[in-house]
Amino acid sequence: MKIATFAVALVLALGGLTACSSDNVDCTTDACTVTFDRGVQAESSVLGLKVELVGVDNGTVKLDVGGTTVSVPVDGSTQAQGFDISVQKVTDAEVVVRIKRS
Repeated sequence: MKIATFAVALVLALGGLTACSSDNVDCTTDACTVTFDRGVQAESSVLGLKVELVGVDNGTVKLDVGGTTVSVPVDGSTQAQGFDISVQKVTDAEVVVRIKRS
């Protein structure tokens, strides 16, 4: 248990330096904002999870979050894999999603 607590503390201490793997991701210590380009295979590593934009249909964004597919309404939120996921913006060119530790 102490090792797990130390690992979490280390990740939080390093914050955005280690939490995100892509230049389309902006992170703080416990949350990241991801801007996915539409029309391409869009995925990022966020807070230790692989997050992929599956699609957008009728005001709902479908994401694969660490192997779990979730549907999030635009300007709405849901939870998956211990994270709160919200859609901040959808345009013809991009989808902006915020992922925060629950």
